[in-house]
Amino acid sequence: RPEKYAGSNAPDYVAWYAANSGSTTHSVATKKANGLGLYDMSGNVWEWVSDWYVEDYYATSPSRNPQGEKSASDRVIRGGSWLNDSGFVRSAYRYRITPGIRYSYLGFRLAFPEGSR
Repeated sequence: RPEKYAGSNAPDYVAWYAANSGSTTHSVATKKANGLGLYDMSGNVWEWVSDWYVEDYYATSPSRNPQGEKSASDRVIRGGSWLNDSGFVRSAYRYRITPGIRYSYLGFRLAFPEGSR
């Protein structure tokens, strides 16, 4: 059965989100890693990804590495943040944001496999 969050079915083990974050960003690798040894893939800060956002794109997109429509104006963000409820930090959840916007709960992730640091 697939995990609801990146590394667990219980968000408290893998994610900083509204219920446990104290409304702030936390240091990397303070929660459990996912199955690939990557930390913080759920919660802490939203992750910018290179995909263009189109609401129903995944329903008709290629199954391998869909990038979104090039004519879209917003980029996809994933993973949720310390500001959000647990539903937003689910692995399948994605949202959109206009490039150039800055928030303290939005960033990018550098991924280091467990044991490589």
